[in-house]
Amino acid sequence: MMKLRNLKYIGVLLVILMLMPSLAEAQCSMCRAVLESEADQSAAKGINDGILYLMIFPYLLIGGVGYFIYRSRRKKKKTS
Repeated sequence: MMKLRNLKYIGVLLVILMLMPSLAEAQCSMCRAVLESEADQSAAKGINDGILYLMIFPYLLIGGVGYFIYRSRRKKKKTS
């Protein structure tokens, strides 16, 4: 039971960290240097948003696989 409690705390911590956009607004140094040199900052904002959207999908896929593994192991424990 203690392990499940620890997993809940880790899950809550991960969700909080993923919801902090100020930490996630980053890009490679070359892209940043090129985009900041332009007078119009809308392109830099668009690149940042695109990077954030692309980062979401691997986490969703890994989370989904982890959930299905957790659910299948939980089901096995109940039957045995």
